Amino acid sequence: MKAMNKLLIAMTAAAIAGGAVAKNKPEDANNLTWKEKYPEQYNSWATTKDDDELTDALAEDPNLVILWAGYGFSKDYNKPRGHYYALIDNIRTLRTGGPMTDTDGPMAASCWGCKTPDLMRMYDKVGEGEFSSKKWGAWGDEMGNVIGCADCHDAETGKAMPQRPFAMRAFAASGQKFEDQEENIQSAMACGQCHVEYYFDGTDSKKVKFPWNGGMGADEILAYYDALGFKDWTHKVSKAPMLKAQHPEWETWSSSMHAEMDVTCIDCHMPKVENASGKEFTKHNVGNAIDNFDATCSGCHDTKQELVDALAAQKHEVETAKLAAEDELVKAHFEAGEAWKAGATEAEMKAALQDIRHAQWRWDYSIASHGIHAHNPELAVETLGTAKENAIEARAKLKKVLAKHGVTKVTYPDYSTKAAAQAAIGLDKAKLDAEKKKFLEERVQKEWPVKVEF
Repeated sequence: MKAMNKLLIAMTAAAIAGGAVAKNKPEDANNLTWKEKYPEQYNSWATTKDDDELTDALAEDPNLVILWAGYGFSKDYNKPRGHYYALIDNIRTLRTGGPMTDTDGPMAASCWGCKTPDLMRMYDKVGEGEFSSKKWGAWGDEMGNVIGCADCHDAETGKAMPQRPFAMRAFAASGQKFEDQEENIQSAMACGQCHVEYYFDGTDSKKVKFPWNGGMGADEILAYYDALGFKDWTHKVSKAPMLKAQHPEWETWSSSMHAEMDVTCIDCHMPKVENASGKEFTKHNVGNAIDNFDATCSGCHDTKQELVDALAAQKHEVETAKLAAEDELVKAHFEAGEAWKAGATEAEMKAALQDIRHAQWRWDYSIASHGIHAHNPELAVETLGTAKENAIEARAKLKKVLAKHGVTKVTYPDYSTKAAAQAAIGLDKAKLDAEKKKFLEERVQKEWPVKVEF
Protein backbone atom coordinates (compact mmCIF):
# COMPACT_ATOMS: atom_id res chain seq x y z
CA MET A 1 0.00 0.00 0.00
CA LYS A 2 1.32 3.43 -0.91
CA ALA A 3 2.38 5.63 2.02
CA MET A 4 -0.05 8.33 0.92
CA ASN A 5 -2.97 5.89 0.95
CA LYS A 6 -2.06 4.84 4.49
CA LEU A 7 -1.95 8.48 5.50
CA LEU A 8 -5.38 9.18 4.01
CA ILE A 9 -6.89 6.19 5.81
CA ALA A 10 -5.36 7.33 9.08
CA MET A 11 -6.64 10.85 8.58
CA THR A 12 -10.15 9.65 7.81
CA ALA A 13 -10.17 7.36 10.83
CA ALA A 14 -9.10 10.20 13.11
CA ALA A 15 -11.83 12.41 11.69
CA ILE A 16 -14.55 9.82 12.17
CA ALA A 17 -13.33 9.22 15.72
CA GLY A 18 -13.83 12.91 16.42
CA GLY A 19 -10.15 13.83 16.59
CA ALA A 20 -9.53 17.47 17.54
CA VAL A 21 -8.45 19.90 14.87
CA ALA A 22 -4.89 20.99 15.55
CA LYS A 23 -2.64 23.33 13.62
CA ASN A 24 0.04 22.01 11.26
CA LYS A 25 -0.97 18.36 11.54
CA PRO A 26 -1.34 16.27 8.37
CA GLU A 27 -4.95 15.39 9.16
CA ASP A 28 -5.92 19.07 8.91
CA ALA A 29 -5.77 18.77 5.13
CA ASN A 30 -8.58 16.21 5.17
CA ASN A 31 -11.97 17.93 5.17
CA LEU A 32 -13.50 15.06 7.19
CA THR A 33 -11.36 16.16 10.14
CA TRP A 34 -13.46 19.32 10.36
CA LYS A 35 -16.88 17.78 9.79
CA GLU A 36 -17.85 17.02 13.39
CA LYS A 37 -16.98 20.48 14.70
CA TYR A 38 -18.43 22.39 11.73
CA PRO A 39 -21.17 20.15 10.30
CA GLU A 40 -23.29 22.83 8.60
CA GLN A 41 -20.29 24.45 6.96
CA TYR A 42 -18.98 21.06 5.87
CA ASN A 43 -22.28 19.93 4.40
CA SER A 44 -22.71 23.15 2.45
CA TRP A 45 -19.10 22.91 1.22
CA ALA A 46 -19.83 19.36 0.05
CA THR A 47 -22.44 20.73 -2.36
CA THR A 48 -19.66 22.24 -4.47
CA LYS A 49 -19.60 18.72 -5.93
CA ASP A 50 -22.98 19.50 -7.54
CA ASP A 51 -21.38 22.19 -9.72
CA ASP A 52 -19.99 19.57 -12.06
CA GLU A 53 -20.69 20.84 -15.58
CA LEU A 54 -17.67 20.92 -17.88
CA THR A 55 -17.88 23.82 -20.33
CA ASP A 56 -15.23 24.05 -23.06
CA ALA A 57 -14.28 27.72 -23.31
CA LEU A 58 -12.17 27.10 -26.43
CA ALA A 59 -15.15 25.58 -28.25
CA GLU A 60 -17.31 28.54 -27.25
CA ASP A 61 -14.71 31.06 -28.43
CA PRO A 62 -12.06 29.66 -30.83
CA ASN A 63 -10.31 33.05 -30.85
CA LEU A 64 -8.75 31.95 -27.56
CA VAL A 65 -6.81 29.18 -29.28
CA ILE A 66 -5.10 31.72 -31.53
CA LEU A 67 -4.47 34.22 -28.75
CA TRP A 68 -2.77 31.56 -26.61
CA ALA A 69 -0.90 29.82 -29.44
CA GLY A 70 2.21 28.14 -28.06
CA TYR A 71 0.89 28.16 -24.49
CA GLY A 72 -0.94 25.51 -22.51
CA PHE A 73 -4.30 27.26 -22.58
CA SER A 74 -4.53 26.75 -26.35
CA LYS A 75 -4.57 23.00 -25.68
CA ASP A 76 -7.37 22.90 -23.15
CA TYR A 77 -9.38 25.44 -21.17
CA ASN A 78 -12.63 24.68 -19.40
CA LYS A 79 -14.65 27.13 -17.36
CA PRO A 80 -14.23 26.64 -13.61
CA ARG A 81 -16.39 24.17 -11.73
CA GLY A 82 -17.07 23.77 -8.01
CA HIS A 83 -14.12 23.81 -5.61
CA TYR A 84 -14.55 20.06 -5.18
CA TYR A 85 -13.18 19.53 -8.70
CA ALA A 86 -10.15 21.84 -8.61
CA LEU A 87 -7.67 19.07 -7.85
CA ILE A 88 -9.21 16.63 -10.31
CA ASP A 89 -9.33 19.19 -13.10
CA ASN A 90 -5.73 20.23 -12.46
CA ILE A 91 -4.63 16.62 -12.96
CA ARG A 92 -6.87 15.98 -15.97
CA THR A 93 -6.21 19.14 -18.00
CA LEU A 94 -3.93 18.92 -21.02
CA ARG A 95 -2.13 21.98 -19.68
CA THR A 96 -0.33 19.88 -17.07
CA GLY A 97 0.71 17.37 -19.72
CA GLY A 98 1.52 13.73 -19.15
CA PRO A 99 4.75 13.63 -17.12
CA MET A 100 5.78 9.99 -16.70
CA THR A 101 8.67 10.84 -14.36
CA ASP A 102 9.21 13.36 -11.57
CA THR A 103 11.44 15.50 -13.79
CA ASP A 104 9.25 15.68 -16.90
CA GLY A 105 7.54 18.94 -17.90
CA PRO A 106 5.80 20.99 -18.78
CA MET A 107 4.58 22.61 -15.55
CA ALA A 108 6.24 23.67 -12.32
CA ALA A 109 5.24 22.31 -8.90
CA SER A 110 3.78 25.69 -7.99
CA CYS A 111 0.83 24.78 -10.21
CA TRP A 112 -0.49 22.89 -7.17
CA GLY A 113 -0.52 26.24 -5.37
CA CYS A 114 -4.26 26.75 -4.98
CA LYS A 115 -5.64 23.31 -5.77
CA THR A 116 -5.26 21.45 -2.47
CA PRO A 117 -4.58 21.97 1.25
CA ASP A 118 -1.87 19.33 0.92
CA LEU A 119 0.28 22.19 -0.37
CA MET A 120 0.71 23.63 3.13
CA ARG A 121 1.35 20.16 4.53
CA MET A 122 4.16 19.74 2.03
CA TYR A 123 5.55 23.21 2.72
CA ASP A 124 5.82 22.13 6.37
CA LYS A 125 7.40 18.82 5.39
CA VAL A 126 10.01 19.85 2.81
CA GLY A 127 9.97 23.65 2.75
CA GLU A 128 8.34 26.08 0.33
CA GLY A 129 11.47 26.51 -1.77
CA GLU A 130 12.21 22.79 -2.09
CA PHE A 131 8.60 22.07 -3.03
CA SER A 132 8.40 24.88 -5.60
CA SER A 133 11.70 24.05 -7.30
CA LYS A 134 10.43 20.66 -8.51
CA LYS A 135 8.28 19.79 -11.49
CA TRP A 136 4.51 19.44 -11.09
CA GLY A 137 4.59 15.67 -11.51
CA ALA A 138 7.05 15.21 -8.66
CA TRP A 139 4.43 15.75 -5.96
CA GLY A 140 1.34 14.11 -7.44
CA ASP A 141 1.50 11.13 -5.07
CA GLU A 142 1.20 13.59 -2.15
CA MET A 143 -1.84 15.50 -3.42
CA GLY A 144 -4.95 13.72 -2.18
CA ASN A 145 -7.26 16.33 -0.66
CA VAL A 146 -9.53 18.74 -2.49
CA ILE A 147 -9.92 22.45 -1.75
CA GLY A 148 -11.62 22.82 1.60
CA CYS A 149 -11.46 23.85 5.23
CA ALA A 150 -7.70 23.97 5.79
CA ASP A 151 -7.20 26.19 2.76
CA CYS A 152 -9.02 29.10 4.37
CA HIS A 153 -9.14 28.52 8.14
CA ASP A 154 -6.71 28.40 11.02
CA ALA A 155 -6.84 24.83 12.30
CA GLU A 156 -6.71 25.80 15.99
CA THR A 157 -9.19 28.67 16.08
CA GLY A 158 -11.25 28.14 12.92
CA LYS A 159 -10.64 31.78 11.99
CA ALA A 160 -10.92 32.53 8.28
CA MET A 161 -7.56 33.72 7.00
CA PRO A 162 -5.09 33.04 4.17
CA GLN A 163 -3.05 29.91 4.81
CA ARG A 164 -0.57 30.30 1.98
CA PRO A 165 2.65 32.09 2.92
CA PHE A 166 3.11 33.58 -0.55
CA ALA A 167 -0.25 35.34 -0.17
CA MET A 168 0.60 36.76 3.24
CA ARG A 169 3.87 38.09 1.84
CA ALA A 170 2.08 39.72 -1.07
CA PHE A 171 -0.61 41.34 1.05
CA ALA A 172 2.02 42.79 3.37
CA ALA A 173 4.28 44.01 0.54
CA SER A 174 1.37 45.77 -1.17
CA GLY A 175 0.26 47.66 1.93
CA GLN A 176 -2.56 45.25 2.80
CA LYS A 177 -0.99 43.63 5.83
CA PHE A 178 -3.42 41.05 7.17
CA GLU A 179 -3.15 42.10 10.80
CA ASP A 180 -4.11 45.70 9.92
CA GLN A 181 -7.40 44.84 8.21
CA GLU A 182 -10.95 44.78 9.54
CA GLU A 183 -12.32 41.32 10.29
CA ASN A 184 -14.52 41.15 7.19
CA ILE A 185 -11.57 42.00 4.94
CA GLN A 186 -9.41 39.42 6.71
CA SER A 187 -12.02 36.79 5.92
CA ALA A 188 -12.18 37.90 2.30
CA MET A 189 -8.41 37.63 2.07
CA ALA A 190 -8.86 33.87 2.42
CA CYS A 191 -10.52 34.05 -1.00
CA GLY A 192 -8.02 36.61 -2.25
CA GLN A 193 -5.05 34.33 -1.58
CA CYS A 194 -6.01 32.32 -4.68
CA HIS A 195 -8.35 34.47 -6.75
CA VAL A 196 -5.51 36.70 -7.92
CA GLU A 197 -2.95 37.25 -10.65
CA TYR A 198 0.37 35.52 -9.93
CA TYR A 199 3.50 34.19 -11.56
CA PHE A 200 6.29 31.80 -10.62
CA ASP A 201 9.41 33.65 -9.53
CA GLY A 202 12.34 32.15 -11.42
CA THR A 203 14.77 34.01 -9.15
CA ASP A 204 13.37 32.31 -6.04
CA SER A 205 12.84 28.57 -6.64
CA LYS A 206 9.78 29.32 -8.80
CA LYS A 207 7.75 30.22 -5.72
CA VAL A 208 4.36 31.79 -6.30
CA LYS A 209 4.53 35.60 -6.34
CA PHE A 210 1.87 38.26 -6.84
CA PRO A 211 3.04 41.17 -9.06
CA TRP A 212 1.68 43.89 -6.79
CA ASN A 213 4.83 45.91 -6.06
CA GLY A 214 3.52 48.92 -7.97
CA GLY A 215 -0.22 48.36 -7.55
CA MET A 216 -2.96 45.96 -8.55
CA GLY A 217 -4.41 47.63 -11.66
CA ALA A 218 -3.84 46.29 -15.17
CA ASP A 219 -1.43 49.11 -16.00
CA GLU A 220 0.55 48.82 -12.76
CA ILE A 221 0.99 45.07 -13.09
CA LEU A 222 1.94 45.45 -16.75
CA ALA A 223 4.56 48.03 -15.81
CA TYR A 224 5.92 45.63 -13.18
CA TYR A 225 6.25 42.80 -15.71
CA ASP A 226 7.76 45.10 -18.34
CA ALA A 227 10.38 46.40 -15.91
CA LEU A 228 11.20 42.83 -14.91
CA GLY A 229 11.45 41.72 -18.53
CA PHE A 230 9.14 38.85 -17.65
CA LYS A 231 7.16 36.81 -20.15
CA ASP A 232 5.05 33.68 -19.72
CA TRP A 233 5.77 32.47 -23.26
CA THR A 234 6.66 33.52 -26.78
CA HIS A 235 3.62 33.49 -29.04
CA LYS A 236 3.92 30.72 -31.63
CA VAL A 237 2.58 32.82 -34.54
CA SER A 238 3.57 36.44 -33.84
CA LYS A 239 6.65 35.71 -31.67
CA ALA A 240 5.48 38.42 -29.27
CA PRO A 241 6.69 38.09 -25.64
CA MET A 242 3.37 37.29 -23.96
CA LEU A 243 1.77 37.51 -20.54
CA LYS A 244 -1.03 35.25 -19.31
CA ALA A 245 -3.36 36.67 -16.68
CA GLN A 246 -4.67 34.12 -14.21
CA HIS A 247 -7.89 35.15 -12.43
CA PRO A 248 -7.45 38.56 -10.80
CA GLU A 249 -10.73 38.76 -8.88
CA TRP A 250 -9.11 40.37 -5.83
CA GLU A 251 -7.51 43.05 -7.97
CA THR A 252 -10.62 43.89 -10.00
CA TRP A 253 -12.90 43.79 -6.95
CA SER A 254 -10.58 46.13 -5.02
CA SER A 255 -11.41 49.11 -7.27
CA SER A 256 -15.13 48.33 -7.54
CA MET A 257 -18.23 49.92 -6.11
CA HIS A 258 -18.70 46.82 -3.98
CA ALA A 259 -15.29 47.38 -2.38
CA GLU A 260 -16.12 51.04 -1.75
CA MET A 261 -19.27 49.92 0.06
CA ASP A 262 -17.29 47.36 2.09
CA VAL A 263 -19.07 44.45 0.37
CA THR A 264 -16.74 41.47 -0.07
CA CYS A 265 -16.76 38.12 -1.82
CA ILE A 266 -17.85 36.53 1.48
CA ASP A 267 -20.97 38.74 1.65
CA CYS A 268 -22.06 37.76 -1.85
CA HIS A 269 -20.91 34.18 -2.29
CA MET A 270 -20.88 32.82 1.27
CA PRO A 271 -23.88 34.41 3.03
CA LYS A 272 -25.01 33.72 6.55
CA VAL A 273 -28.10 31.52 6.52
CA GLU A 274 -30.08 29.51 9.07
CA ASN A 275 -30.27 25.76 9.37
CA ALA A 276 -33.45 23.80 10.12
CA SER A 277 -33.08 24.60 13.81
CA GLY A 278 -32.73 28.33 13.24
CA LYS A 279 -28.99 28.36 13.94
CA GLU A 280 -27.00 30.78 11.76
CA PHE A 281 -23.95 29.61 9.85
CA THR A 282 -21.91 30.70 6.83
CA LYS A 283 -22.90 28.84 3.69
CA HIS A 284 -19.79 27.33 2.11
CA ASN A 285 -20.89 26.25 -1.35
CA VAL A 286 -19.46 29.49 -2.83
CA GLY A 287 -22.39 29.78 -5.18
CA ASN A 288 -24.01 32.40 -7.36
CA ALA A 289 -25.08 35.37 -5.25
CA ILE A 290 -28.39 35.56 -7.13
CA ASP A 291 -29.34 32.13 -5.80
CA ASN A 292 -29.33 33.63 -2.31
CA PHE A 293 -30.77 37.03 -3.26
CA ASP A 294 -32.57 37.71 0.00
CA ALA A 295 -29.49 36.97 2.07
CA THR A 296 -26.91 38.60 -0.20
CA CYS A 297 -28.32 41.30 -2.47
CA SER A 298 -31.66 42.56 -1.14
CA GLY A 299 -30.05 45.13 1.13
CA CYS A 300 -28.95 47.18 -1.90
CA HIS A 301 -31.00 45.90 -4.86
CA ASP A 302 -34.78 46.30 -4.94
CA THR A 303 -35.80 43.12 -6.72
CA LYS A 304 -34.17 39.95 -7.92
CA GLN A 305 -35.46 40.42 -11.47
CA GLU A 306 -34.09 43.94 -11.63
CA LEU A 307 -30.65 42.65 -10.67
CA VAL A 308 -30.85 39.72 -13.08
CA ASP A 309 -31.67 42.11 -15.93
CA ALA A 310 -28.89 44.49 -14.97
CA LEU A 311 -26.33 41.70 -14.84
CA ALA A 312 -27.43 40.38 -18.23
CA ALA A 313 -26.98 43.83 -19.76
CA GLN A 314 -23.56 44.23 -18.15
CA LYS A 315 -22.48 40.78 -19.32
CA HIS A 316 -23.52 41.58 -22.88
CA GLU A 317 -21.57 44.85 -22.80
CA VAL A 318 -18.43 43.14 -21.51
CA GLU A 319 -18.78 40.28 -24.01
CA THR A 320 -19.16 42.73 -26.90
CA ALA A 321 -16.03 44.63 -25.86
CA LYS A 322 -14.18 41.34 -25.38
CA LEU A 323 -14.94 40.06 -28.87
CA ALA A 324 -14.06 43.43 -30.43
CA ALA A 325 -10.63 43.35 -28.81
CA GLU A 326 -10.13 39.70 -29.79
CA ASP A 327 -10.90 40.38 -33.43
CA GLU A 328 -8.11 42.96 -33.66
CA LEU A 329 -5.68 40.88 -31.61
CA VAL A 330 -6.10 37.67 -33.59
CA LYS A 331 -5.48 39.51 -36.85
CA ALA A 332 -2.47 41.26 -35.34
CA HIS A 333 -0.90 37.91 -34.44
CA PHE A 334 -1.41 36.54 -37.95
CA GLU A 335 -0.14 39.76 -39.57
CA ALA A 336 2.97 39.64 -37.41
CA GLY A 337 3.49 36.04 -38.48
CA GLU A 338 3.30 37.07 -42.13
CA ALA A 339 5.75 39.90 -41.53
CA TRP A 340 8.30 37.44 -40.12
CA LYS A 341 7.81 35.18 -43.14
CA ALA A 342 8.39 38.16 -45.44
CA GLY A 343 11.77 38.82 -43.84
CA ALA A 344 11.03 41.46 -41.20
CA THR A 345 13.81 42.09 -38.68
CA GLU A 346 13.56 42.12 -34.90
CA ALA A 347 14.17 45.86 -34.88
CA GLU A 348 11.30 46.42 -37.32
CA MET A 349 8.94 44.22 -35.29
CA LYS A 350 9.77 45.31 -31.74
CA ALA A 351 7.26 48.15 -31.37
CA ALA A 352 4.36 46.21 -32.87
CA LEU A 353 5.07 43.15 -30.74
CA GLN A 354 5.13 45.32 -27.63
CA ASP A 355 1.71 46.67 -28.59
CA ILE A 356 0.43 43.11 -29.02
CA ARG A 357 1.81 42.14 -25.61
CA HIS A 358 0.16 45.13 -23.96
CA ALA A 359 -3.13 44.67 -25.77
CA GLN A 360 -3.44 41.01 -24.89
CA TRP A 361 -2.46 41.57 -21.27
CA ARG A 362 -5.23 44.15 -20.85
CA TRP A 363 -7.71 41.87 -22.61
CA ASP A 364 -6.73 38.90 -20.46
CA TYR A 365 -6.75 40.88 -17.21
CA SER A 366 -10.35 41.76 -17.98
CA ILE A 367 -11.75 38.44 -19.09
CA ALA A 368 -9.71 36.06 -16.90
CA SER A 369 -11.39 37.61 -13.87
CA HIS A 370 -14.37 35.32 -13.38
CA GLY A 371 -17.64 37.22 -13.09
CA ILE A 372 -16.18 40.65 -13.80
CA HIS A 373 -19.47 41.69 -15.39
CA ALA A 374 -20.88 41.51 -11.85
CA HIS A 375 -17.81 42.56 -9.88
CA ASN A 376 -16.55 45.54 -11.88
CA PRO A 377 -18.09 45.87 -15.36
CA GLU A 378 -16.95 49.48 -15.82
CA LEU A 379 -13.31 48.48 -15.36
CA ALA A 380 -13.72 45.57 -17.78
CA VAL A 381 -15.23 47.65 -20.56
CA GLU A 382 -12.66 50.42 -20.14
CA THR A 383 -9.69 48.04 -20.08
CA LEU A 384 -10.99 46.04 -23.03
CA GLY A 385 -11.39 49.29 -24.95
CA THR A 386 -7.75 50.11 -24.31
CA ALA A 387 -6.79 46.58 -25.35
CA LYS A 388 -8.57 47.07 -28.66
CA GLU A 389 -6.80 50.41 -29.21
CA ASN A 390 -3.41 48.80 -28.49
CA ALA A 391 -4.15 46.02 -30.99
CA ILE A 392 -5.20 48.55 -33.66
CA GLU A 393 -1.94 50.42 -33.07
CA ALA A 394 -0.02 47.15 -33.47
CA ARG A 395 -1.77 46.42 -36.76
CA ALA A 396 -1.00 49.92 -38.08
CA LYS A 397 2.69 49.39 -37.38
CA LEU A 398 2.60 45.92 -38.89
CA LYS A 399 0.96 47.27 -42.03
CA LYS A 400 4.00 49.48 -42.58
CA VAL A 401 6.41 46.62 -41.96
CA LEU A 402 4.49 44.34 -44.31
CA ALA A 403 4.41 47.00 -47.04
CA LYS A 404 8.15 47.49 -46.68
CA HIS A 405 8.60 43.81 -47.46
CA GLY A 406 6.17 43.77 -50.36
CA VAL A 407 3.10 42.30 -48.61
CA THR A 408 -0.09 44.23 -49.33
CA LYS A 409 -2.64 41.64 -48.23
CA VAL A 410 -2.71 39.02 -45.48
CA THR A 411 -4.88 35.92 -45.82
CA TYR A 412 -6.03 34.54 -42.49
CA PRO A 413 -6.51 30.80 -41.95
CA ASP A 414 -9.80 29.30 -40.82
CA TYR A 415 -10.18 29.57 -37.06
CA SER A 416 -13.96 29.44 -36.84
CA THR A 417 -13.99 26.34 -34.63
CA LYS A 418 -11.75 25.00 -31.88
CA ALA A 419 -10.48 22.21 -34.13
CA ALA A 420 -9.80 24.58 -37.03
CA ALA A 421 -8.01 27.06 -34.77
CA GLN A 422 -5.83 24.36 -33.23
CA ALA A 423 -4.96 23.08 -36.71
CA ALA A 424 -4.11 26.63 -37.78
CA ILE A 425 -1.46 26.90 -35.05
CA GLY A 426 -0.12 23.39 -35.66
CA LEU A 427 -1.39 21.90 -32.43
CA ASP A 428 -1.62 18.09 -32.50
CA LYS A 429 -4.59 17.49 -30.19
CA ALA A 430 -4.66 13.73 -30.82
CA LYS A 431 -1.05 13.38 -29.66
CA LEU A 432 -1.71 15.42 -26.52
CA ASP A 433 -4.78 13.34 -25.72
CA ALA A 434 -2.81 10.12 -26.12
CA GLU A 435 -0.06 11.38 -23.80
CA LYS A 436 -2.58 12.44 -21.17
CA LYS A 437 -4.45 9.14 -21.41
CA LYS A 438 -1.23 7.17 -20.90
CA PHE A 439 -0.25 9.37 -17.96
CA LEU A 440 -3.61 8.97 -16.24
CA GLU A 441 -3.80 5.23 -16.77
CA GLU A 442 -0.19 4.24 -16.14
CA ARG A 443 0.84 6.73 -13.48
CA VAL A 444 -2.05 8.55 -11.83
CA GLN A 445 -4.41 5.62 -11.43
CA LYS A 446 -1.62 3.35 -10.19
CA GLU A 447 0.44 5.71 -8.03
CA TRP A 448 -1.50 8.85 -7.12
CA PRO A 449 -4.24 9.06 -4.47
CA VAL A 450 -6.79 10.76 -6.75
CA LYS A 451 -7.79 8.28 -9.47
CA VAL A 452 -8.58 10.53 -12.42
CA GLU A 453 -9.90 8.97 -15.60
CA PHE A 454 -9.30 10.29 -19.10
